Amino acid sequence: MIRIRFPGCKSPIVAGGLAAVLLAACGPSAPKPADAPERVDSAEAGYVVPPSVESVARAGEGTVLAGRGAPDADVRLRSPSGEIVSGRTDLEGRWRLTVVDAPGVRLFGLSTTREGRTVQAEGYVMVAEGGDVALLRAGAGTKRMSAGSSSPRILTIDLDREGGAVVSGVAGPGAGLNVRVDRVTRGGGRTDDDGRFFISLTDSLSPGVHDIQVAGEGGETAISVATSPPQPLVSGPARAERTPQGWRLDWMTPGGGIQTTLLIGGPR
Repeated sequence: MIRIRFPGCKSPIVAGGLAAVLLAACGPSAPKPADAPERVDSAEAGYVVPPSVESVARAGEGTVLAGRGAPDADVRLRSPSGEIVSGRTDLEGRWRLTVVDAPGVRLFGLSTTREGRTVQAEGYVMVAEGGDVALLRAGAGTKRMSAGSSSPRILTIDLDREGGAVVSGVAGPGAGLNVRVDRVTRGGGRTDDDGRFFISLTDSLSPGVHDIQVAGEGGETAISVATSPPQPLVSGPARAERTPQGWRLDWMTPGGGIQTTLLIGGPR
């Protein structure tokens, strides 16, 4: 079991759909994320493109993350423990950073700074041993950085304390899909242009073992997962452990709530 620090604000997943509005600010006693810059009003300072991760690859003893952000800007990954990986975007905003391998799971805040203005990326970047990378998003499904697939594949399941859940994965672009839990249809939707789906379940998942099936255009896939409410985070705002299905990560959202992310299987 690995414990890592990452404070933030509560934005729960709501059964039957994602939370429509995320809390914009914490109370005066709530700690800020380790890498959270002071927000600058875009109307006054001008819009700065937030950075994003577009691809990952293995290289030697590390994982190379590549993406885009503001052109000719400093780009940084920073963990709550103080680990920093930094570089610079080129004139087209492209960047590449290599995260050296380490045991367990690490969370990073991704940001760019240009002309004194710092912009934070959406969510947190998770890097697990072996090069598994995912973008954790409070109140929404996790985007796992993996190859596409013409047939449905379940990659992650996100849950809040009440069992509200989002099933995420890949399939063919524009594919219509339905999700069944224990043989009962619990939601549906379509993949986006990149072939990714994020489907909110219409009913909460009770603690226990569940059979989850995603089927539709391109075929079907099924997994069996065990769910349980997260225990209090007593040694920091995140906890990671291996399960028979893959990594389980209990982490504090930017409002102080706890979200559970299940990564199905190993690196994809």
